[in-house]
Amino acid sequence: MHKSFLVAAAAACLLVTPFAVMNGQTASANKPSQEGVGDSPDNPPPLANLSQAFKRKPIEAAMRKVGDWELERSRPYFSQDWTFAALYAGFMAASKALPNTQYEEAMMQLGNKFDWKLGPRLSHADDQAIGQTYLELYQEHHDSKMIAPTREQFDALMKTPDDPEKPVWWWCDALFMAPPVWARLYQATEDKAYLEYMDREWWITSNLLYDSDEHLYFRDASYLHKTEANGRKIFWSRGNGWVMAGLARVLEAMPEDYPTRQKYVDQYRQMADRVASLQGADGLWRPGLLNADAYPLPEASGSAFFIYSLAWGVNHGLLDRHKYLPVVQKGWAGLVSHIYEDGRLGCVQPIGAAPGAFKPSSSYVYGAGAFLLAGSEADRLAQGGSSTGPPKHAPKRTH
Repeated sequence: MHKSFLVAAAAACLLVTPFAVMNGQTASANKPSQEGVGDSPDNPPPLANLSQAFKRKPIEAAMRKVGDWELERSRPYFSQDWTFAALYAGFMAASKALPNTQYEEAMMQLGNKFDWKLGPRLSHADDQAIGQTYLELYQEHHDSKMIAPTREQFDALMKTPDDPEKPVWWWCDALFMAPPVWARLYQATEDKAYLEYMDREWWITSNLLYDSDEHLYFRDASYLHKTEANGRKIFWSRGNGWVMAGLARVLEAMPEDYPTRQKYVDQYRQMADRVASLQGADGLWRPGLLNADAYPLPEASGSAFFIYSLAWGVNHGLLDRHKYLPVVQKGWAGLVSHIYEDGRLGCVQPIGAAPGAFKPSSSYVYGAGAFLLAGSEADRLAQGGSSTGPPKHAPKRTH
């Protein structure tokens, strides 16, 4: 399928479907509640005096501070929405890295609360993201009820023919929300049909949104010809952070001998090199990657996803340690500098679809989730790095 055709098709899709709003949510009646997702107070407490040293104890201290505050703050509002799903991924990573059993216990409770079901929009990537946590818990507890609803829904989706005028994952954020769920469902069941579906849809989206010259993703087809005030293309930091984190999580679940695995590795390495070249002097990335001077504040959620992905790559031998360790160290120090005394992680851009303005105090659950993911890999890297993580192949099912 030619890229020019996909661009035209996606543009048509954006015009005629409810998925075409530019704030990361649909305009349908099923739009999830955003209660408790985050806020931007005018009078936050002072910034914390935390060590920025790239060593296990200070890394874990920062993770606990952010994680404990976020758990207490957001737990009453837990939902099946993508915003919280990113937080849940962070809690699962932190529960192992620290370790901290209260994080995983909270995830078990939410799974039971929602009967291990995905969000209400059956084909929408945003409502599939919570499945990452369900599948991670399944890998530990092997209780079939944890994945039965996801499997039933995905089996039905695989029977739905592709519509070339409506790419399933038409916005780049979706590559974090959905593909890791499909890849982990393969891991849990050893049914390659899930991996094949994910593989096909990933490259449809990539062919549409990946700029092979800049090695970055446009947020969606509506940005293909838009530019920043300086004339450069618009590449949103969090959007590209979603993609890089999605690549890491897909590769972690994908077999080494999968036929197209090298394509993912190649794209991941291209993006890693480009992202590293755009790192700011403070270790972080601005909302608009190619017009950093236009944005006075760094953006913590996109930066944290970059640090997570880059540290993951070093830990798993896909990125050169000598080149990328300094990038991760500098980035981690930058993130820690935006933690407040109470544990709030600041400089998180609110829900959006493009570079924008926000307050230093702005804090949202997906930013905390990204920070905990980054911390889990930074902690491993500070120990010298290892290839630990979810098993490459799930054990044989006994039920």
